[in-house]
Amino acid sequence: MSSLVPPHGGGALEPLLLSAAETADEIERAGRLAKVPLTSREISDLFMLAMGAYTPLAGFMGREDWYGCCVDMMTSDGVFWPVPITVSCDEDHARGIRIGDEVALVDGETGEILAIQTVNEKYAIDRELECREVFRTTNDAHPGVRKVLEQPAINLGGPVAALSEGHFPRTYAGLYLRPAQTRAMFEANGWSRVAAFQTRNPMHRSHEHLAKIAVEICDGLLIHQVLGALKPGDIPADVRVNAINALVENYFVPGTVIQAGYPIEMRYGGPREALLHAVFRQNFGCTHLVVGRDHAGVGDFYGPFDAHNIFDALPAGSMEIRPLKIDITFFCYKCGMATGKTCPHGEEDRLAISGTRLRAMFANHEPIPEEFSRREVIDVLQAYYDSLD
Repeated sequence: MSSLVPPHGGGALEPLLLSAAETADEIERAGRLAKVPLTSREISDLFMLAMGAYTPLAGFMGREDWYGCCVDMMTSDGVFWPVPITVSCDEDHARGIRIGDEVALVDGETGEILAIQTVNEKYAIDRELECREVFRTTNDAHPGVRKVLEQPAINLGGPVAALSEGHFPRTYAGLYLRPAQTRAMFEANGWSRVAAFQTRNPMHRSHEHLAKIAVEICDGLLIHQVLGALKPGDIPADVRVNAINALVENYFVPGTVIQAGYPIEMRYGGPREALLHAVFRQNFGCTHLVVGRDHAGVGDFYGPFDAHNIFDALPAGSMEIRPLKIDITFFCYKCGMATGKTCPHGEEDRLAISGTRLRAMFANHEPIPEEFSRREVIDVLQAYYDSLD
């Protein structure tokens, strides 16, 4: 019997990717179906469904599930789910699709056939309601809000049979790990308490400190990197992977860390997205999620600890994974590495480098303090910034 936390919902993992033997015939059949182009966000959600990360969802949500997730964070069958997972098409496409039809879901840029969906529902949504409930704003300066406001008019609800995971398994061979794979690795290591560390950035000393706190508390750590599309200015995934490799190889005890990547596209949804990150990390086999300052936030849309506080407001039994809430982390010239809870000193004693300032330092080849980032990480990032010239 497994010692790991069960998948979300209490059942078995439910990956929606068909076997290789089934895929060839289904791709040929899908070529004869009406085609629905997907956005990059929808593709990333499809790949999460394919790998089983969105267990127990069987496909893209119908209206009742969409509304329940927006307003109550609950699907119609009582499963906690904090962010709606939907696919949409324009009204011209929708008019040609009947309830019960199968459609081919395709990459909107390349035309690659990615999945077959059985359409059980066609429905319009209140975009502003979704943005207000999920993102706490309708301001289109928020990248997640903008995506919702720009999406086509009609949502298609129904189960999905995934036929592809895109380029991710090839591009990130050895890093692209599905929930069944991470669970097997945790079992092999004898881990039952596993913390997930979410990152879309290279890990500097503050991130390293957070990760090592998690290692102290749990049996092991999953450094789980976003491989999907990011916002302009974020470090590309391949560069980030190399930087994190350099950190783990030189500054972590062997056998305490597993690195993996997953194909989600960030919504920058702050507190609600923190909950989504927790839900699917439970599917990967994690018992804890490290939740730091401004988790999954963007700009000034969320308070620094809103993602901490939302976990406290959840109904009992929403999910089994627990947050590992850690205060702002920094280097103090009197304490060393510290957090807001452990350092009594003022801002004048703390090293603070903003992302904008850090990019300027790389661009100008200014020395970056080793109290801020390990030399091995700096070398990887400097090479990347030099390549942009």
